[in-house]
Amino acid sequence: MTPVHRDWERTATRWLRDLLPARYAGYTPLTRHPVLLARHAQLQLQQELRTVRVALQTSRAELPSLGVPDPVIETAIQMYAVELEQLGRLARGVRLVTEALLAAGAARDGGPTRVAVRPRATVPDAARSR
Repeated sequence: MTPVHRDWERTATRWLRDLLPARYAGYTPLTRHPVLLARHAQLQLQQELRTVRVALQTSRAELPSLGVPDPVIETAIQMYAVELEQLGRLARGVRLVTEALLAAGAARDGGPTRVAVRPRATVPDAARSR
């Protein structure tokens, strides 16, 4: 089932573009093909999740040698944990938007209206790494 609002694809595309670094705004394939944009946003978020997991897992071991005081390290760890949760929510949102875009495209093309999308990195992985 696709969203009911007539202009939802434009709003979804704008949201997806906002998730990417600004330099991607000039790439025509991403701006003209919402499903490609959604895929790229998914990949970008997966990479960000990996980066934050590494930062979280290595903070206590690596930050002291960089001269970062213990209270700052604890604050950074809290920040990374919050960011990991936020990225997990964004990843779920991108998956839902991707599914809706695929279903809308299939409906326009006369194909099946339900499409399952299974990205490699899942949200439970994000929760496990905490």
